[in-house]
Amino acid sequence: MPKILRRNLPRALFVHLLDRIQQRQISGKQLVLLVAWLDTRPEVPASKWFKRFPEMIVCGEGELIKTFLLPSQSPIGKEL
Repeated sequence: MPKILRRNLPRALFVHLLDRIQQRQISGKQLVLLVAWLDTRPEVPASKWFKRFPEMIVCGEGELIKTFLLPSQSPIGKEL
Protein backbone atom coordinates (compact mmCIF):
# COMPACT_ATOMS: atom_id res chain seq x y z
CA MET A 1 0.00 0.00 0.00
CA PRO A 2 1.31 3.49 -0.82
CA LYS A 3 2.22 6.16 1.69
CA ILE A 4 1.13 9.76 1.14
CA LEU A 5 3.53 11.88 -0.88
CA ARG A 6 4.49 14.98 1.12
CA ARG A 7 7.17 16.52 -1.10
CA ASN A 8 7.54 17.41 -4.75
CA LEU A 9 3.81 17.55 -5.41
CA PRO A 10 2.83 18.55 -8.93
CA ARG A 11 2.60 22.35 -8.92
CA ALA A 12 -1.01 22.43 -10.18
CA LEU A 13 -2.08 20.07 -7.39
CA PHE A 14 -0.27 22.13 -4.75
CA VAL A 15 -2.00 25.31 -5.97
CA HIS A 16 -5.36 23.49 -5.99
CA LEU A 17 -4.88 22.35 -2.38
CA LEU A 18 -3.95 25.86 -1.25
CA ASP A 19 -7.04 27.23 -3.04
CA ARG A 20 -9.30 24.70 -1.31
CA ILE A 21 -7.81 25.53 2.10
CA GLN A 22 -8.56 29.20 1.49
CA GLN A 23 -11.99 28.78 -0.15
CA ARG A 24 -13.25 26.38 2.49
CA GLN A 25 -11.63 28.32 5.32
CA ILE A 26 -9.78 25.31 6.71
CA SER A 27 -8.36 26.38 10.07
CA GLY A 28 -4.77 26.12 11.17
CA LYS A 29 -5.95 23.75 13.90
CA GLN A 30 -7.24 21.32 11.28
CA LEU A 31 -3.99 21.57 9.32
CA VAL A 32 -2.04 20.76 12.50
CA LEU A 33 -4.19 17.63 12.89
CA LEU A 34 -3.49 16.75 9.26
CA VAL A 35 0.27 17.14 9.72
CA ALA A 36 0.19 15.02 12.88
CA TRP A 37 -1.63 12.29 10.96
CA LEU A 38 0.81 12.56 8.03
CA ASP A 39 3.71 12.24 10.50
CA THR A 40 2.47 8.71 11.27
CA ARG A 41 3.22 7.83 7.61
CA PRO A 42 -0.19 6.23 7.08
CA GLU A 43 -0.66 3.66 4.37
CA VAL A 44 -3.46 4.45 1.95
CA PRO A 45 -5.16 2.45 -0.79
CA ALA A 46 -3.96 2.87 -4.37
CA SER A 47 -7.55 3.85 -5.21
CA LYS A 48 -9.68 6.76 -3.94
CA TRP A 49 -9.77 7.27 -0.17
CA PHE A 50 -10.75 9.85 2.43
CA LYS A 51 -9.98 10.68 6.05
CA ARG A 52 -12.39 12.61 8.28
CA PHE A 53 -11.17 15.27 10.68
CA PRO A 54 -13.42 17.32 12.99
CA GLU A 55 -13.84 20.23 10.56
CA MET A 56 -12.68 18.87 7.19
CA ILE A 57 -12.37 15.76 5.07
CA VAL A 58 -9.10 15.00 3.27
CA CYS A 59 -9.62 13.18 -0.03
CA GLY A 60 -6.93 11.41 -1.96
CA GLU A 61 -6.09 8.84 -4.55
CA GLY A 62 -3.11 6.62 -4.01
CA GLU A 63 -0.16 8.58 -2.68
CA LEU A 64 -1.67 11.99 -3.44
CA ILE A 65 -3.98 14.19 -1.40
CA LYS A 66 -6.37 15.53 -4.04
CA THR A 67 -8.68 17.95 -2.19
CA PHE A 68 -10.22 19.10 1.06
CA LEU A 69 -13.97 18.98 1.69
CA LEU A 70 -16.19 20.40 4.39
CA PRO A 71 -17.95 17.92 6.70
CA SER A 72 -21.23 18.67 4.93
CA GLN A 73 -19.80 17.49 1.59
CA SER A 74 -19.80 13.87 0.41
CA PRO A 75 -16.42 12.18 -0.17
CA ILE A 76 -15.82 9.31 -2.57
CA GLY A 77 -13.69 6.25 -1.89
CA LYS A 78 -12.65 4.12 1.05
CA GLU A 79 -12.85 5.75 4.47
CA LEU A 80 -9.65 5.45 6.49
